[in-house]
Amino acid sequence: MGKFEIKIEKAGAAFTVQVIGVIDEDVDFNSYSLAGATSLELNLEAVKSINSCGIREWIKWIGTAGTAQVTYLLCPKIIVDQINMVQGFLPANGKVKSFFVPYYCDESGEEKNILFTHGKEYTDSTVTPPAAVKDDSGNEMEMDVVEAKYFKFIKK
Repeated sequence: MGKFEIKIEKAGAAFTVQVIGVIDEDVDFNSYSLAGATSLELNLEAVKSINSCGIREWIKWIGTAGTAQVTYLLCPKIIVDQINMVQGFLPANGKVKSFFVPYYCDESGEEKNILFTHGKEYTDSTVTPPAAVKDDSGNEMEMDVVEAKYFKFIKK
C-alpha cells in the first residue's frame, strides 16, 4: 500500500468508500468515480493527514457525487477541522454520522480519541459528551479541543 488508497464497494447505487492515508498534491481521485451513486458513505478513520492541495482535490472529487446523500463516518480530528474551516469540504447534502474527539489527561499525559455518534453524543443541534472519560489509570480526562470551534459544524 502506498501513502494513499481508496476502497469502494458498490451495492447498486449505494457506495461505501474507505479512505486511507495521506490526502495531498499526489492524490489522483480521477480513478475513483462516484458517478451513479445515490448514497455515499465515507469511512475516514484511516486518513492520516490532509494539506491544502488535498483539500482542493477532495472538494472537486466529492462534488462528482452530484445529488447523492453523503455521510461521513469515523472522522478523525483532522477531518473535523476541515469540515469546520473549509466551505464545501462537507457537501451541502452531507452529514457527519460519527467523529472522534481528542481527550487528554494532564496527570498521566495519556491521550484518547472518543467516538461521538449522531443520536447518542450529539444531535443536529446539541452535544452531550460522556459524563466522564478516564485514562487507563482511572484519572479523569478532559476534552482537548475548544468546544465552540470543534463542534461548530453541528450547528450548521
